[in-house]
Amino acid sequence: MVAGNWKMNKSPTEAKLFAGLLASKIGKETVMDIVVFPPAIDIPFVVDVLKDTNIGVGVQNVHPKEKGAFTGETSLLMVKDLSVEYVLVGHSERRHIFGESDEFINEKVKAVLSAGLRPVLCVGETLEEREKGLTKNVLERQIRLGLFGLEKEDVVNTVIAYEPVWAIGTGVVATPEQAEEAMAFIRSLLGELYGMETAENVRILYGGSIKPENFDALIRLKNVDGGLVGGASLKESFIELVEIAKRYV
Repeated sequence: MVAGNWKMNKSPTEAKLFAGLLASKIGKETVMDIVVFPPAIDIPFVVDVLKDTNIGVGVQNVHPKEKGAFTGETSLLMVKDLSVEYVLVGHSERRHIFGESDEFINEKVKAVLSAGLRPVLCVGETLEEREKGLTKNVLERQIRLGLFGLEKEDVVNTVIAYEPVWAIGTGVVATPEQAEEAMAFIRSLLGELYGMETAENVRILYGGSIKPENFDALIRLKNVDGGLVGGASLKESFIELVEIAKRYV
């Protein structure tokens, strides 16, 4: 899977034009999953452009409640009506800027699965946590609490994205050794919690300053099943990343 998180970028007009470019270049791809996560306001336009392609559309955030007095939020009922397939949950920006707790993230994961959509659960440590040797402690807490109460079939329908916070938007990318160590730990933990057969069927993506220049060294790793791309997903470089990933399918 190669997924593009557009974050707070692209007006509806820009989103339509860019979706049209993706449709023409990689819209018929069948050997892997391609997903884009536009801002909520862009989703109806992007879904319309991509409806006859093999590119999936996801949302960057949802509220776990179906409706109510939650000004500025978007419910799963609303986004499901737009034919989206995936939902980002627990992105570091939601955790650190908006103060989302592991418990609230778990509530979202369960709500997404109950709605018949697929959560992409984002986990990762800060630079301070890594320097203190706490990477595995942080990942274990985020995964144990984020997946709390889920059955094996729910976990298989969940994508895990490992995004070291120190590598997001900084231009710094984890070395292949750092990425593999963290992602092997995640798979091992999933195996401990749900059995290795389940763990082997969970896709684990790497995210953090991915570019065409560094993606090949990451995507070839044993425990890397794709990438969650930020800045490079806003440009034609996203198409290059898809082509690189295809070499390892």
